Formats: sequence, structure tokens, C-alpha cells
Amino acid sequence: MMLLVSFISYLDRNTLAVLAPTILKETRLTNQQYGFIISAFSIAYMLGNPVWGYILDRIGLRRGMTVSVFLWTIASTLHAFVSGMFGFAAARSVLGFGEGATFPGGLRTVSETLTPEKRSRGIAVSYSGGSLGAILTPLIVTPIALKFGWRAAFLFTGLTGLCWLCAWPLVARGVSRSGMNSYATMPKLWEARCWALICAYGLCAIPLGFCIYAAPIYLAKVLGLSQATIGKLLWIPPLGWEIGYFTWGWIADRVTRNTVRPVGLMLTLALLSLPLGLVPFTQSVGLTMAAFFFAMFIASGFVILALRYGMGVYSPDHVALVAGIGAGSWSAIVALVMPVIGRMFDQAAYAQAFYLIIAIPLIGFAGWFLFSKSTLQA
Repeated sequence: MMLLVSFISYLDRNTLAVLAPTILKETRLTNQQYGFIISAFSIAYMLGNPVWGYILDRIGLRRGMTVSVFLWTIASTLHAFVSGMFGFAAARSVLGFGEGATFPGGLRTVSETLTPEKRSRGIAVSYSGGSLGAILTPLIVTPIALKFGWRAAFLFTGLTGLCWLCAWPLVARGVSRSGMNSYATMPKLWEARCWALICAYGLCAIPLGFCIYAAPIYLAKVLGLSQATIGKLLWIPPLGWEIGYFTWGWIADRVTRNTVRPVGLMLTLALLSLPLGLVPFTQSVGLTMAAFFFAMFIASGFVILALRYGMGVYSPDHVALVAGIGAGSWSAIVALVMPVIGRMFDQAAYAQAFYLIIAIPLIGFAGWFLFSKSTLQA
């Protein structure tokens, strides 16, 4: 059910990205305005993740997930009835806040049901619904939008949330109803280990957001692809994300089982993030899609290792909050970066946009290295 809920959350959030070329054309929104709409979601998602993480740790998965999915299902449906930047931004804000429970719920489920040597793979399963949603969204919503219009696609996403809500009470009968929350062991923003988590997740995994939100615009504006063609291709990059979760989950359970600070593996991932910067130097659709695929494959490893680090340095009582801080920090970086990327795209400064994206994981690795080192020394 956590896999399914993360799948639905990404189906909801990615529908706008996949249909962005058509929606921007019909509503006459600019790329920069689109960036602000993405930021509205990202800011709300940033706030929602730690809030829902705290709530799930306090009241348990069953009630917390019911409320959050109901909220974001309403918001997803409302996208079908808006047209301007402020309408989209409002709907995206509610959607983002509600979806903030997705990954805190997934990580708490992993913590409650799996032994430590299986948890990285458990994270891969529960989180992989997001990458699966990113894979299937263009294949699902593009035909709906082409036949019935883009507004019908959002009505469909609302229906999927409703179906999950109907099934959840039946499945969640054995799920914990409440958690324990000791302030003494709660993650605190002024701690070095909290900033290490933020650097490893929020900064290092930023290529995920770039590939999700900017790839459709890049394919349309630079490579001249139609909405129909883009819909047929956009499953490729998230496939790297999906494969990456299971690959890095397997590696983490075996290679890093005796440490929460795998410096060599983190540095390798940071260096392997650099090839994305070569995209502006090719006009090949195949090479461009391969670069997006590889970037998401590598970025998923940062998510796995960041969460493994968080579970290793914090009490199990606060695991949902750990996930919330990680995903929330990532969303905060996306909120800051996407308007900048949108402006760069409006100015045709594509190379500079890609350089910015590959620089951020290197900065994130440096921050994680320093903060995690001081944590162990303390």
C-alpha cells in the first residue's frame, strides 16, 4: 500500500509536468510562471513533509495516511478547474502539503516491519512507487489528454486517490494507531546530523526534480518534440530512478551494513552526477534521454543512502520525521532552483542550467562529508 500511495502521489504531481507543453500553450503561461507554480508545490511539500512526519510518529499510519491522501485527492481534482498561475499555484500548494505524508509513511512502515539488514531494500520497495508513477504517468495521462483534453487527466488522477482511500481501511487494520515521540531524541535543525541528512538528500538528489520538471520543456523547446512524442519518451528517465532504487538498496544492505557513513560510495555517486552536464552539447534525442535516465539512476542512490544514514543516527520513534526532513529539504531546494531554471530556459541559457544542476550534488556531498564527520566525532 505504501508503494501504491507513492505511485499515486507521483501520478498526481507529474501530470502537470508531462502536460506542461500543452497547458502552457493553452493558458499562455511562461516558463518562469511555470517555475513559480512548481515552487508553490515544492514549498508546501517542504512544509508538509516534516509536519506529516511528526503527525505519523504521533498518531500512527492508519489515521495519518487517511487524512493526507483525502486532502491531496481533492487538490488533484481541483487542477481540472483552474487556468491562471494563481489558480494552479493554489491547487499545487494543497497537493504538495497533502503529499508530504507519502515518504514519511513509507519509511515508518519499513522501520516497523523490517529488520535492519533488509531496510534499504524495504525503502526501495515503498519509495519505488514514486519512480514507477513517473514512468507510467506519461503513458497514462498523455492519451487521456490528447483524446479528452488536459483537464480530464486531472479528474482521472483524483479517481485513483479515491480508489486507494477505499482500500486502505481494509489493509491497515493491523497498522499501528499511534507512535511514541520523545523530544530528547527528536531530530533538531541545529544538529550536525540533521544538516548531514539535508545535504545528502536535499542537495545531492536535486537532479531528480530537474529531470521531472525541466525535461519536458527541454525536449519541446530545444529538440522540437511534440506533446505526443514527449509522452512516449518520458517514461525512460524515471525507469533509471526505479532501477536505481533497487540497485542502490541492494548495494547499501550489503556494502554499507556496518556503517552509516559510506564516504567512497557517496563520492562515487557525486562524480557520476556530472555527465548530465553534457546534454546541451548534443541534439540527439537518444543521448539526451540516456543522460536523463542515468542522472535519475544515480540520484536515487543518494535518497537510499541519505535515509539509511538518518535511520542510523536517529531513534526509530522519529523515523517518519527523518523521512520528512529529507524529502522536505529536497523540495525546498527544488522550490529555490526551478524558477531560476525556468528563467534560464526563457533566456535560452540551457548549458548554464545544466551546469547549475550538476554542481549542486557536489556541494551536497561536501556538506554531508563535513557534517556527518563532526557527528561521528561528537
